Amino acid sequence: MFIGPGLLHSIVFIIGMVVVSALVSTWRWDLVSPPEFIGLGNYQRIMADEMFWLTLKNTAFFVLLSVPTGLALSLGLALAANTKLRGVTFFRTAYFFPYIASMISVAIVFRWLYNSDYGLMNSFLGWFGINPIDWLGQCSTAMPAVALLAVWKGLGWNMTLFLAGLQAIPSHLYEAAQMDGAGRWRQFWDITWPLLSPTTFFVGVTSVLGSFAVFDAAYALSGGNISRCLTFYMVYTWQQGFQNFDMGYAAALAWVLFAILGVITFVQFRVLSKRVHYELG
Repeated sequence: MFIGPGLLHSIVFIIGMVVVSALVSTWRWDLVSPPEFIGLGNYQRIMADEMFWLTLKNTAFFVLLSVPTGLALSLGLALAANTKLRGVTFFRTAYFFPYIASMISVAIVFRWLYNSDYGLMNSFLGWFGINPIDWLGQCSTAMPAVALLAVWKGLGWNMTLFLAGLQAIPSHLYEAAQMDGAGRWRQFWDITWPLLSPTTFFVGVTSVLGSFAVFDAAYALSGGNISRCLTFYMVYTWQQGFQNFDMGYAAALAWVLFAILGVITFVQFRVLSKRVHYELG
């Protein structure tokens, strides 16, 4: 009886919607006309769609920019916050605040930072005699700008996970290493990094999955006027479904992304889980 409401919700709104989306992906449907069954027609259309390959490339590039950077920065912050200094609790809370802030409010702040006329970023560069940069108006800077927003937004959550992993490492291991003359770098490489492997594995897998589903960062930062170089996979799927009302094609795009993420996650589990078992002995 306790799990009944939650189970019913999962069956209807999660499992049921997954089944419905699989069915819709075999239709030609605009939400108004009666659906027309076309089998695998939408999937064949995807393979010949230039925008599909472009958005997949944009998304993959975004993942390569944001995930390693986010992992490195969040681990560094976790190491800095894993101290017994006075006031460290305040800094842990401050680092976590961006994660709970709404994407719209964060995007407004970053749009002001990136503004080509009076933004803080260009004001800072002006002190060194560098001309203003149109951060969101050119592809060479727009992608890193969105990646920076996404990294900053999720930094607190990943830091919290790493901090939990660090605090689970027994302190006597560090004490024994210090007695043997090991410095901080040797302690990190031989103790912290191996014992942090399960946390790193989890954070890495979830970060990749979340980055492939990027939508709100690009949409909010561009104010809805999304350029070609910021058209990520989920943005394109949304455009097909809710701007072009091609629901069958949008559902097929979603299922192709599901298959891609399934393969990537399987590879991560096969490769990274072996590393975790090896380092933990």
